[in-house]
Amino acid sequence: MNPLLSRLQPYPFERLKQLFAGVTPNPEFSAISLGIGEPKHATPGFIKDALSASLGALAAYPATAGDVALRTAFTDWLKTRYSLALDPATQVLPVNGSREALFSLAQTVVDPTASPQPVVMSPNPFYQIYEGAALLSGAEPYYVASVPARNFAVDWDSVPEDVWARTQLVFVCSPGNPTGAVMSLDEWKKLFALSDHHGFVIAADECYSEIYFRDEPPLSGLEASVKLGRPDFRNLIALTSLSKRSNVPGLRSGFVAGDASIIKKFLLYRTYHGSAMSGTVAAASIAAWGDESHVVDNRAQYRAKFAAVTPLLEPVLDVRLPDASFYLWAGVPEVWAGDDEAFARALYAQYNVTVLPGSYLARHTTYGAHSANPGRGRIRMALVAGTAECVEAAGRIVRFCNETADGRR
Repeated sequence: MNPLLSRLQPYPFERLKQLFAGVTPNPEFSAISLGIGEPKHATPGFIKDALSASLGALAAYPATAGDVALRTAFTDWLKTRYSLALDPATQVLPVNGSREALFSLAQTVVDPTASPQPVVMSPNPFYQIYEGAALLSGAEPYYVASVPARNFAVDWDSVPEDVWARTQLVFVCSPGNPTGAVMSLDEWKKLFALSDHHGFVIAADECYSEIYFRDEPPLSGLEASVKLGRPDFRNLIALTSLSKRSNVPGLRSGFVAGDASIIKKFLLYRTYHGSAMSGTVAAASIAAWGDESHVVDNRAQYRAKFAAVTPLLEPVLDVRLPDASFYLWAGVPEVWAGDDEAFARALYAQYNVTVLPGSYLARHTTYGAHSANPGRGRIRMALVAGTAECVEAAGRIVRFCNETADGRR
């Protein structure tokens, strides 16, 4: 067996299951889960219609690169969304959701024979696929802390020069999971300069880009690259998906875009890996990427939901409206002394509401004289259910926090 498999850590939801083992939640309350970031809004009917109308495509093997119509749907959307002109033949590829692409991109990019050992860098807290992709590519993961005082911006300045020198791949997530933070143009400028100097590839995970709460939509890495005089997107791959944008997590459909030389190598890898998108899924995807009205409606639902929930929680938790995404990244009350696991377990027991301990989404690391898990003392709440259910969950959390304000019960 591959010995690197033994280095993989339990997934956050498996740890949550273990945390709740033996706990019987209060039967007076129906179960409400804010733990898993799985979209719950209705899938648009026209996407399901496009899927069912194209079942005949199941009779043929799909091309790994996708057909021209699919790739053009990607570049048309990039033109509409970001005013970018990409070549559908060389600068985009279909993927089976951003998760599998994030993982397989690392297997394409990393040279595990390099000496000293190569580094794959990610934010901390982070989406755990980044870590698994790094480990199974033969690289050493390196976790860069986010700074709460700077809206959870990643502290690139904290990375030692010798680590940058070994870095082959940097994962960024903007809008971020779990923080909802969006990278600014100045942050992109800094990261591009480091990439140009050290030669590492940047993988920009942008799957939450269409759920935002400000007037200005989130900046894409591709968009930033052009603004900063890098129209070839050198050493940059952006990844996005229909799961959150169009409420089709089960479709497993997305695309990658960027540096044509990396896309070429990624296509070679994917041809052998067997990662082609079904023609049936492709037809539904073309329909989804070509329509914005359902995206506007989806965003409006999230805005209304966050507008209703966030003010309820602000008096009892350290929380504020994020830039984007569908998560609230909240600090637990001081009475819990930073114990996010105990908070989540007691909340589940007393009020049957599931939240994810923030420490499960980060790793304990040392930065100079400071040593900590940057997710400790926080919880992630995924506001994916309907507004009424999320408001009900918020009300229970408020009651729970008020009851435990003078000591845990």
